[in-house]
Amino acid sequence: MELKNHCLTPNRGALAQMLKWVNLRPEELERTWTMFAFYTIVSVGLRWAEDSTVALFLDQYGAGKLPWIYIASAVTGAGLVVLYSWLQKVFLLRAVIVAITPGMVVPLFLLVFLYGGINIPYLAVIIIFLLRLWVDACYVVNDLNTSIVANQLFNIREIKRTYPLVSSGILVADVISGFSLPWLLKFANLNTVILIACFVILFGSGILFYLTYKYPTAFPHTPQREITEEQAYRHRRLETPLKRYVWQLFAFFALLQVIGLLIDFQYLRELNSSLGQQQLASFLGVFGGIVGLCELVTQWFISSRLIEKVGVFFTAALLPITVGFLLPGAISVLNLFPAIEEPGFFWGLISLKFCDELLRYTFVISSGPALYQPIPERIRSRMQALSSGTAEAIASGLTGLVIFGSVSLIDQFVPQSLQKWVLIGETVIVAATCLKVVWELRSRYVDLLVLSAERGGLSAATVGLRAFQQGIVKALVQTGTTADKSSCLQLVAQIDLPSAGQVLAPLLLKLPTDLQSQSLELMLKSGINPLYVPEVRRLLDQPQATIDPEVFALAMRYVWLAEENLNLNLVEEYLHQQNHPLIRATAASLLLRQGTEQQKTTATKTMRRMLTHQQERERINGVRGLKELVYLQALRVHIPNLLQDDSLRVRCAVLEMITATRLEEYYPIVLAALYYKSTRQTAMQCLVSLENEAIPMLLKLTTNIYKPDVVRRCAWRTIAQIGTLEARETLWLHLETSRGNTRDYILQSLLRIHQKLENINVVDQFYESRVEILIEQELRFLGEIYAAYIDLQNLDFLENYQGNERLLTIAQLLKRSLLELALDVRDRLLLLLKLLYPAEKMQAAAFNLQSQSLINLARGLEILDHTVNLACKSLLLNILDRRPEQEKLKYLIEAGFWQNENIPVKKRLSKMISQGYLLSDWCLACCLHFAQAAYVRLTTAEILANLRHPTGFVREATISYLSVVSQRVLQEILPHLQKDPHPLVAAQVKELIAKYKEGVQN
Repeated sequence: MELKNHCLTPNRGALAQMLKWVNLRPEELERTWTMFAFYTIVSVGLRWAEDSTVALFLDQYGAGKLPWIYIASAVTGAGLVVLYSWLQKVFLLRAVIVAITPGMVVPLFLLVFLYGGINIPYLAVIIIFLLRLWVDACYVVNDLNTSIVANQLFNIREIKRTYPLVSSGILVADVISGFSLPWLLKFANLNTVILIACFVILFGSGILFYLTYKYPTAFPHTPQREITEEQAYRHRRLETPLKRYVWQLFAFFALLQVIGLLIDFQYLRELNSSLGQQQLASFLGVFGGIVGLCELVTQWFISSRLIEKVGVFFTAALLPITVGFLLPGAISVLNLFPAIEEPGFFWGLISLKFCDELLRYTFVISSGPALYQPIPERIRSRMQALSSGTAEAIASGLTGLVIFGSVSLIDQFVPQSLQKWVLIGETVIVAATCLKVVWELRSRYVDLLVLSAERGGLSAATVGLRAFQQGIVKALVQTGTTADKSSCLQLVAQIDLPSAGQVLAPLLLKLPTDLQSQSLELMLKSGINPLYVPEVRRLLDQPQATIDPEVFALAMRYVWLAEENLNLNLVEEYLHQQNHPLIRATAASLLLRQGTEQQKTTATKTMRRMLTHQQERERINGVRGLKELVYLQALRVHIPNLLQDDSLRVRCAVLEMITATRLEEYYPIVLAALYYKSTRQTAMQCLVSLENEAIPMLLKLTTNIYKPDVVRRCAWRTIAQIGTLEARETLWLHLETSRGNTRDYILQSLLRIHQKLENINVVDQFYESRVEILIEQELRFLGEIYAAYIDLQNLDFLENYQGNERLLTIAQLLKRSLLELALDVRDRLLLLLKLLYPAEKMQAAAFNLQSQSLINLARGLEILDHTVNLACKSLLLNILDRRPEQEKLKYLIEAGFWQNENIPVKKRLSKMISQGYLLSDWCLACCLHFAQAAYVRLTTAEILANLRHPTGFVREATISYLSVVSQRVLQEILPHLQKDPHPLVAAQVKELIAKYKEGVQN
């Protein structure tokens, strides 16, 4: 869902200031205002109906019968919520939410007409009870309906800003209805007031119809029973954590309802004992108006900011903390003074009701819909109906029973002086339970967001090794594809390589050929252990014609290297020509390592024949045999020819042999293999096998800016794959001194290391301050980018150059390159955050932030909001959000990462060119072309630096600049530029030289 209907376009002045006051964004204004109008009007009608029916009920029954209303309301509310949820499965959600309010008003009409036209006292008493009951049910359905509509219209970030304003509709309704009800009662009786309320509610439902008509894309186009196979799979995947989360939400809203009803009962009982029917209705109206004013101020100016600042869970916990602990404690203190004990308890209950209403209809009601946002959109509204609506209904019934039983027991067993404290004590217990549920909700909230995003990761830290080993054995033995089983073996190599022999040796005979060879390679890599020789020897005991030569060679190598007393005569038999070349090469390498002089001579002749053989297979297997040798001796002379072999496979095998045997004089050739796509992967694996020995060579390559970017990136990745402590320290050291693309390469390399580390938290704590410094560097650089972009948008500047179409075109290109540069910085910020926080959460956040959907973007920001704990978190969220550049620059200035500079565009451009090492190559070239068109003066140092730039089109832009600004200097340096390796620059230099020669001749 993406809503782009902005008919109320914001402009400068009063409207912009008003939006700032209420913490609202321009694109959210129309939806928020329409929702506010709908909720306010319906709530005014419900409030009139509620106060009128309360007065009728208390006059007829008294406060002692209120628990029966709670019980009956529970049954009615639960039934209506179940019906509401069922209707969503049968009909379109849009139709359900529009029709439900008029459907609730019709029974209210009928009851009022019956009460006004009947003269039978017994039936009138029943109708009063039903009226009171039905108004309560209307409240439940209306609040549920409003929160579901809000969750459809707003995403997870918008709802934190907008729903406090939407929900303030009930507060405005409290003010309007509270102060208007006493006036209305002067002209009409309670029965007529209820009828008027019904018409008001119907008018509000008309606004809701308009809202759904205006934003049809916000609502599903199919009933919820019609789901795709993909949606069903996602639901099954989320089913278990989703059930836990929904049950905790159920408990949270149920406990909140219990707290409210306990306080409401004590409050109304005190009022009923002191006031009459008309006085009670007027007091309720005035009290509601006063509370509404306080709530309104809180909702408009405090609630949304507090929720964004401290989160939905802290704000939701304020109610149980206040009414469960702070105020009961204050009432207890007041009762220590006998002179004010009775009025103190009375006003204490009123204060308790005041705080409950204030916090419930500000912070709690604003936080509630946001708690449902992690639930997938397809089932969110039904879950919300069943969880919130049913919870409140069931809680009402249970609370009625508890109150009824408590009052009966209090009257019989509790002394008179302590009776009033029993229900307060129950309120404290329920509030403490509610706080515990809030704490558990908070721990599951982000986890469910991440699962909903369908992005996660597996690391050794999250895997129990014993369970992992059992799972690998089960996966390899059971039916499945070879690719899946191969992936299991790769996991063994990454997570539990030392135990590879223990896991894989008993399975060797049961595995297919490809997996046998992969398993044997892992066992050799993990270290040869004589304990597993019997299982490996069973492969050699099979007929040689039935076993793959590669498997046989690996098994032979494992067995003969593991045994101490070798019978090398058996190995010598495998040198015969009829054996597979790989088997012959393996046997020769074993003899060259451990055989007698005669056996070594025979093995050397065999290897020489293989290395010079015409068939590619012979040469490849011969080179693979050399890898196992400690000393190459006479075979070394064949390496130069093999490095120039026509076969790519042979050349790759030679590279592996060079690093396996540590032939240092050939290391430059291994490095040179990084330049070619065909040998790059092999060269990287070879350099990784050298471990720390390869780091100085790779660093020399990575720090040379004149080397191709792809080669430098591969070199950083290779250092990361080495993974030793020295490699990690090298990456961190260069991360702090690098900028731009180089920093990206190092960050990506560090993340590869962190994904393999088990104890990531220790590393994070050690490096957190260093990463935070890097984040601040990037934020300051963003200020430079946004300031330059905004300067280029200065209309006064562009008007001075309206005749220069080339300049205007270059300005547009430069602005576009600045925006692309800002996106690069944003991605770099996410990479830096990935170093500090759990991989699965950051991966899910990054995936959602890259989406074009506003819903996914909001989900990613919400994950970051509940994961990142840096001091600059709020600024990061605003920067990563999809906001105008002017607004982002304002946030950077307010946070102290940028100082507002009022400098000319030319000076700004000169400053950026002087910091060219921070810019992308394309952005720097655009700056130079703009400097040429706008006649911006650059220093000699800046010009010389860009003439030496490794990127050809930057040098071309610099030469173009000189051709306009200083032709004399250009003529002097042109002869030195004729041999430029880039064809674009070489052609440009050639053209300029010809032009100058022609000018001299003329």
